[in-house]
Amino acid sequence: MLKKFFSILLLIVTYLAIAIAQEADHDHAEHEHTEDEHAGHDHAAEESSAHEEDAHAGHAHGGPTSAEECVALTEDYNINLRIASIFVIMAATLIGVFGPIILHRIRPYSQKGIRHWILTICKFFGTGVILGVAFIHMMPEAIERFESPCITDSIWSSYHGFVGVFALIAVFFIQIIELALLSHLEKKHMNRQDTNSSDSTAIKDVESGSIVKGTPLVVEDHSHMLIENSKDMRDVSTIVLELGIVIHSVIIGLTLGFSSDEGFVPLFIALVFHQLFEAIALGTRINDMNHKTYIKPLIMGLVFSLTTPVGVAIGVAVNLTVNPFSQSSTLAQAILDSLAAGILLYNAFISLIAGEINHNAAFRRSSLSYKTVCFTSLYIGAAVMAVLAKWA
Repeated sequence: MLKKFFSILLLIVTYLAIAIAQEADHDHAEHEHTEDEHAGHDHAAEESSAHEEDAHAGHAHGGPTSAEECVALTEDYNINLRIASIFVIMAATLIGVFGPIILHRIRPYSQKGIRHWILTICKFFGTGVILGVAFIHMMPEAIERFESPCITDSIWSSYHGFVGVFALIAVFFIQIIELALLSHLEKKHMNRQDTNSSDSTAIKDVESGSIVKGTPLVVEDHSHMLIENSKDMRDVSTIVLELGIVIHSVIIGLTLGFSSDEGFVPLFIALVFHQLFEAIALGTRINDMNHKTYIKPLIMGLVFSLTTPVGVAIGVAVNLTVNPFSQSSTLAQAILDSLAAGILLYNAFISLIAGEINHNAAFRRSSLSYKTVCFTSLYIGAAVMAVLAKWA
C-alpha cells in the first residue's frame, strides 16, 4: 500500500513539473516582451501597480492581478532565504508529526493520564485543522487560481464550477478506491477464518445443540473480523488523509518558492505554523494505526515532512528557469488544490467526524467533560486555520 502511495505522489510531482515546463519557450518570449512594455510605463502607472500590490500583500497567494504580471520574478529574489526556509519548515514538520507519535509510544501508557489528554486534544485539534485547511485554504486558493488572468483560454473562464467538479472527482475516486481496498481486506479475513475453521477437528452436535470442546464460536470469529476490519478502515483513512495533505503541502511549498521577497517573511512564518498544525493532525492519526514497530510511522512521517521542502525547492528551480505563472503552471496548481480539497473533505467527514464522533459508541457514551474538551479542541483547530488564512 505504501508503494502505491509513493507511486501516486511521484506521478503528481512529475505531472506538475512537465506541465510547468511545457510552456517554457513561450513564457520566455512573453517575459522579454513584457519587460519592454514595462520600460515605457510612466510614474503614475508604477504607483497604480504598487497600490495593487499593497492591496494583495495580506494574501498568501496574492498572485498576478493582470496578464502583464504573469512573468517570472527576476529581481528581489533571495535564494539563500528560501534555502533556509526549507530547513526551518522541515524542522517544524518533524516536531509536529513525530511529537504525538513519540508521546503515544512511551511506556507505561495511562488512558486517564495527562499524556492521554494531550493526545486527545491534539487529535481533535488536528481534525479541526484538516477541515479548516480544506474549506478555508484549498478551495479559495483553487478558485483564485482558476480565475487568474494568467489563464487565457476561454474554456476555463466560461465555467465557474471547476473547483467543485475536480473536488467531486477526487471524492468519487477515493470512495471507489477505499471500497475496493476494504472489500479486498474483508475477503482476505473471511478466507483466513474459513481456513481456521476447516483445521478444527471439533464438530457440533446439531440435534442436541451442544458444542464439542474446541469448536470455535462463530460470534468470536465475527467479532475478531470486525475488529480487524475496523483497524483496516483506520489504516486506509489515514493513508488517504496523508495523500490529501501531501498534495497540498507540495503546492504551498511551490507558492513559497514563487513568492517575492516583499511578501516572503509573513508568508513563511504563517506556513511554518500551518505545517506544524497539519503535522500534529497527521501524527495523531498515525497513532490510530497502532503499528507494532516504528518503521511505517517513520516512513509516513518522513514523507510528509519532506513534501513542503521539496515543493519550495521545485518552486525556486522553476522560478529561475521558466515562468511559474504560466497558464499550464497555474492550471496544474488549481486542479491539484481542488483534488486535494475533495480528498480532505471526504476523509474529514467520513472518517474523522462520522467515524470518530457520530458513529463511535464509545464517544457517545463518554462523559460531558470529555466531549466538551474534544469539541472545543475541534473548533479551536478550525479557528486557528481560519486566522492563518489571512497570511497563508
